[in-house]
Amino acid sequence: MSTNIGRTSLAYSRSWHLVDMGHDQRSFGRIATSIATTLMGKHKPTYDPSTDCGDYVVAVGCAYLKTTGDKRMKKKYYSHSTRPGHLQEITMDRMMKKFGGAEVLRRAVSGMLPKNRLREVRLGRLRAFEGFGHPYKENLVRLGGKHYVKPRPAAGYPSKTPVQDTINMEQSKPEALVS
Repeated sequence: MSTNIGRTSLAYSRSWHLVDMGHDQRSFGRIATSIATTLMGKHKPTYDPSTDCGDYVVAVGCAYLKTTGDKRMKKKYYSHSTRPGHLQEITMDRMMKKFGGAEVLRRAVSGMLPKNRLREVRLGRLRAFEGFGHPYKENLVRLGGKHYVKPRPAAGYPSKTPVQDTINMEQSKPEALVS
């Protein structure tokens, strides 16, 4: 008898989830935990630790992360070049200024994923953007014909990349009236 009863391709299909970092009331760590859980696929009944069955996550508004306490000034990220005396440290605030909030989110989620061969594959399904515009609008999960998270107007927020500027310009164009 086969042990693969019920393991259909529909059970392993991937869906897309939108996380609005700027308007979510939860703190940064709580949001990163839920993103890591979604990337691993722990929210699905077919979850298996050795199988890659997670979903895609689109995180927008990463420039507006909410942290508690003095984490922005006190939390440090370390890197070492394996040469004596070459330990480098950078605070969360400087990292956000230098690389943006998307890199801070990627590092937090990466630390929450299991350290195995699936880590980079799972992290590759995280799409993080500084502003509120993104090119994955058609892929997002729809419940009852509407997005489960209300899309925010992206025209009034500053962006840092030409891709976001293009998306913002397309959203702000007035539609022609059809007679």
